[in-house]
Amino acid sequence: CGAEGNTDNQWINDLRKRQIKNFATIHLLSMGVPMIVGGDEFMRTQGGNNNTYCHDNEINWYNWNQVESPESQEVIRFWSMLIKKRILYINHFRGKFFTGKKNKFGLSEVNWHGTLLNQPNWEDGQSRCLAVTYGDTAEDSDQTLNVHCMFNMYWDAIEFEIPKLEGLYWYRSVDTGQPTPNDISEPNDMIRIDTPTYLVGGRSVVVLVTNTGPR
Repeated sequence: CGAEGNTDNQWINDLRKRQIKNFATIHLLSMGVPMIVGGDEFMRTQGGNNNTYCHDNEINWYNWNQVESPESQEVIRFWSMLIKKRILYINHFRGKFFTGKKNKFGLSEVNWHGTLLNQPNWEDGQSRCLAVTYGDTAEDSDQTLNVHCMFNMYWDAIEFEIPKLEGLYWYRSVDTGQPTPNDISEPNDMIRIDTPTYLVGGRSVVVLVTNTGPR
């Protein structure tokens, strides 16, 4: 992010935290079993070394003092809340293959987009934007829970179109571009999005979920 190792540059430190939150969000809201290295949850670093099995030194040791720092506590909070969301969200989609089946709102199980709906621009090798909508097709679900994720790895904010679903409302669950505690929300504290687009900050991930009525 522009510096090697520790730095006093707040812009770089904020970007590093945001990238960690981006990684965590993409990882934990993906299908399959997440693989996490101990210490990821509090920004533990191995000094850029990805092959440390033979190092019995500071590269591998845990710095428990770091856990108590405000920056680490911020990221621990984010990971903790994200794990709870994974349990809630993934249960709506777990153990199924995508077949193209649509739910009563017209959403198929997976829908790919770019900044424009249904235009993922797979052929654009320079694209830094992607979005995906998971349509909940579970017949035994008490409440339909659709999930819409927007990924902006460009350095500037970019406007993304949001799917319009009759009778449903989108609520902001995660926005890594927001300062804590607004970067991730408890279920009862999510903000309703009433606009047809959402401005996703530079190098940020946004997750919206549906609810069947206003709050």
